[in-house]
Amino acid sequence: MSPAKHTPAHSIPPHALMQLAKAWLAEDTPNFDPAGVCVGSQEVEARLLCKSPHSILAGSPFFTAVFTEAGCNVDWIYQDGDEIGADPVTLIAVVRGPARSLLLGERPALNCLSRASGIATRCFQLRKMARAGGWHGEVAGTRKTTPGFRLVEKYAMLVGDVSMHRQDLSGMVMLKDNHVWASGNIAEAVKAARAICGFSSKIEVECGSSQEAMEAATAGADIVMLDNFQPQALHVAAAALKQEFQALLIEASGGVTPENLAEYFSPCVDIISLGCITQGCPVVDFSLKVQKPVS
Repeated sequence: MSPAKHTPAHSIPPHALMQLAKAWLAEDTPNFDPAGVCVGSQEVEARLLCKSPHSILAGSPFFTAVFTEAGCNVDWIYQDGDEIGADPVTLIAVVRGPARSLLLGERPALNCLSRASGIATRCFQLRKMARAGGWHGEVAGTRKTTPGFRLVEKYAMLVGDVSMHRQDLSGMVMLKDNHVWASGNIAEAVKAARAICGFSSKIEVECGSSQEAMEAATAGADIVMLDNFQPQALHVAAAALKQEFQALLIEASGGVTPENLAEYFSPCVDIISLGCITQGCPVVDFSLKVQKPVS
């Protein structure tokens, strides 16, 4: 038996796909579909076209789930993670099904695919920059995701080969400035969090100064986020922390963009997270064209 192929799509629970597809279709067509009368239920074929060369495809499980729920079939030519070529227009997949059902699924499916592919493309570019710079660490997303759409956006990060970071508030403890202020100090915040999460979750502390970072590491934090540090100050603080706490993970975040990412590369920085992976990310241009019957 050949080993299982590690495909990001295998991490998505099938029931979650179906729940999302149902919700998206219900949101877009909560009552009648008057336009469906115009096209009826005759079987048609539509071609999925990409008009953004050199993009990374992502989101096919969600696209397929929408059309499956609508009673249509999708045959993919490209797979998630594939880089689309240089042609101005590229055929990506073919969708077949009843005309009115296919058109019901068109916009929710395209919206999902465009957004996911845009995120994956940006992630791929950032990861490529990290490798070209010889940096050993992980580029990561953040929790700055669209409400109700997080599973898609986090999946797109996987396809684009960057770290998803924590999934939600339950997955890992991140003590931000407001947590520290409400707790009294960093040591108290870490102690309270550890009493709840035990050994099974890492604790990260957001730090705005080298002094706070040392306090967090001394208190037992697993990860220290150096937040909004200028690159030179970041390198100095990270080196000092690593010298004293070799097992500590150090994350750089705040003010990092695709344009200045390389300035944050350091042998003492393990993670660089960027909110722009999901916020303000360009989308990939897809369209779905129903083919005219051959007379």
